[in-house]
Amino acid sequence: MRSISKIATAILLAAAVSGCSGGGGSFDATRQDANIGNAELKAGNPDMALRLADETLVRSPNDAGALTRRGSALTALGRLDEARESLQKAVSVEPRNIEARLALGRVQLPVDPPAAEASFQEVLRQDGQNAAAWNDLGIARDLQGHHAEAAGAYRKAIAAAPEMAAARVNLALSLAILGQGHEAIGLLRPLAEQPGATRKVRENYAAVLAMTGDRQAAEHILSANMPANELASAVDVLASLRTPGESVTR
Repeated sequence: MRSISKIATAILLAAAVSGCSGGGGSFDATRQDANIGNAELKAGNPDMALRLADETLVRSPNDAGALTRRGSALTALGRLDEARESLQKAVSVEPRNIEARLALGRVQLPVDPPAAEASFQEVLRQDGQNAAAWNDLGIARDLQGHHAEAAGAYRKAIAAAPEMAAARVNLALSLAILGQGHEAIGLLRPLAEQPGATRKVRENYAAVLAMTGDRQAAEHILSANMPANELASAVDVLASLRTPGESVTR
């Protein structure tokens, strides 16, 4: 199995934060805090979302929606231990709260991929067409070195949401790691070469190219944001992600 640190250089871990409203205490105030808190999270203002969640929890300590928003805000602020504690409480209060389980799984990913996998599987037992859960499940499996199983999860995500670019990127990376370069390039090239492609997508395309042996193309992409004297070593790291013994398909 590859180390988590190496796989994480190629696998997307970004996950959108979201929350859900819950009852308890003053209904009107709680609903208002929930609406504003969700808006603040989407706007990238986790500090305000955290304050509103805490205000709701003063009135209703077991409000699962507020606990979830609090966990998502803490995640965005990098306070991951506190985030896990809040989200675990949300799940204990409402075991079938999909938003809470997704958020918990995402905050578990960097430190405990098997626990994250279990969280996403529980979501999928409730909603087998949840594309976000399938994509996150694939990431959890990739982080454990289970790349073929990860690819299967990404394909499920794409089947549920064909427009989901993140799942296509992650599938391409998993396939490249497995030595299936031709399919990986076919998946990722249209996303990486379209106008407005993000830096992250282009860098992941460089990773796929490096794993398929096209060092020159990989270095060309990376050179836009990396000093020339670091290119060769960066491509070496990306190329090493491919599973040893697998033939490179170009």
